[in-house]
Amino acid sequence: MTTLPDRPNTALLVIDVQKGVVAGAHDRDGVIANIDTLVGKARAEGVPVLWVQHSAEDLARGSEPWEYVPELVRHDTEPLVHKIHGDSFEETDLEALLAERGVGRLVVTGALSDGCIRATLHGAFVRGYDVTLVGDAHTTQDLTRYGAPAPEQVIAHTNLYWTWQSGPGRRATTVGTSDVGFTGEAG
Repeated sequence: MTTLPDRPNTALLVIDVQKGVVAGAHDRDGVIANIDTLVGKARAEGVPVLWVQHSAEDLARGSEPWEYVPELVRHDTEPLVHKIHGDSFEETDLEALLAERGVGRLVVTGALSDGCIRATLHGAFVRGYDVTLVGDAHTTQDLTRYGAPAPEQVIAHTNLYWTWQSGPGRRATTVGTSDVGFTGEAG
């Protein structure tokens, strides 16, 4: 259904599952386990896995907080996209990497739900991609001290509102890890 011509393939996007990003995040271990399951499934099915890594003042490139969590291991053949903005497409080579692989549909996982996940979901959708959010494979930190809802509410709301996104010729959906399909029109 994607509006991107000649791009029938699907890719798994793993966003910012870095030590400093997910330290203390809601259900950290469960989310990382779900992402690891999806990475294994994608690899087994020959589906591209692309990794995104954020840099910022508190995530200096090369620092320990900037590193990916040790539970997730990127293969050398899998692209690593470096970014400095919430939307993984902004000022990165993500679009070119997806175009090279004929990708018109993204399965999105990672952190943080109310930041880079939401920004990338919308960034992909407005660029013409079909976008599936894996509802139990993204997480966020507790920002209640700033007036935000509790992390589990942020995650639930992100899952809910992404389920109802629509656009001409594009599809948005939210599914659980066990329901992810990398081929056809399944979640």
